[in-house]
Amino acid sequence: MIVDVHTHTPYGRHAAPAGRPPARPDRADSGAVSPDEFLRAMEPVDRVIVFGIAPLPPGDPAAPAVPQEASAPTARDGNEATAALVRTKPDKLIGFMSVHPRDPHLFEEIDRSVGDLGLRGIKLGPNYQNFDPLGADAFRLYRRAQELRLPILFHQGTSAMAAADLDYAHPRHMDRVATAFPDLKIVLAHMAHPWQVDCIAVIRKHPNVWADISGLHYRAWSYYNCLRLAAEWSVLPKLLFGSDYPAAASPAETADALTRVNDILDGTRLPRVPVDELQEILHRNSLSLLGLA
Repeated sequence: MIVDVHTHTPYGRHAAPAGRPPARPDRADSGAVSPDEFLRAMEPVDRVIVFGIAPLPPGDPAAPAVPQEASAPTARDGNEATAALVRTKPDKLIGFMSVHPRDPHLFEEIDRSVGDLGLRGIKLGPNYQNFDPLGADAFRLYRRAQELRLPILFHQGTSAMAAADLDYAHPRHMDRVATAFPDLKIVLAHMAHPWQVDCIAVIRKHPNVWADISGLHYRAWSYYNCLRLAAEWSVLPKLLFGSDYPAAASPAETADALTRVNDILDGTRLPRVPVDELQEILHRNSLSLLGLA
């Protein structure tokens, strides 16, 4: 079985704003697909976790970091869009909600998303949503997620968005979150690139924390090196398959790149990433690990 733990709810076609740096270095891609295109791209995988990203609550004074075209107008709208997509393929798609810690209706939206919409986890992007991941508002959200056994997938690492605070997305903060909430299942997206070494330290230390490999493979040396380091630190079993589609690559492209990560080493004596463990990442039962099986 192949599980893609990291995909984004498609909101329809749109163009990337002029001047935004591309998300990947090998081609310009707006990340805009229709729901039908999204479902076709998911055909090679068996199960898919899909989510949006909640914008700032109405009236919040903080500067927005999520581009308007990349999110629904409100958390409620985004969660309903995710649930509607899941209903088209309920045996394949698993929806996560996205909420904002400063939303005055936070708990109501969490309960509605679970009870009425059937969403089974939470996606957060502290840098995109402009909140302190160690703040009191965030901690009350984590506490509620732990009580409801809702895993949280955090965006971690760099961003092309100028307003997205890099420090809020540094994996060192997740060390304190995982310590404070040992029963909360946490996924660090993108191995927190370019801070993969720090990500490795966190997932090695905490049994309740994993990382996904989405959005990495088109930087070939960085991709190889972070997987090699993960092998040296014996944390390849803590890595989950994810594509970041449509923001980045399709699951098929991501899977192909994973199995060929050692190709750049031809003619060298550099150590290979164990091929059998690469296959284990691709076929890992992530749903069982996250309590979603």
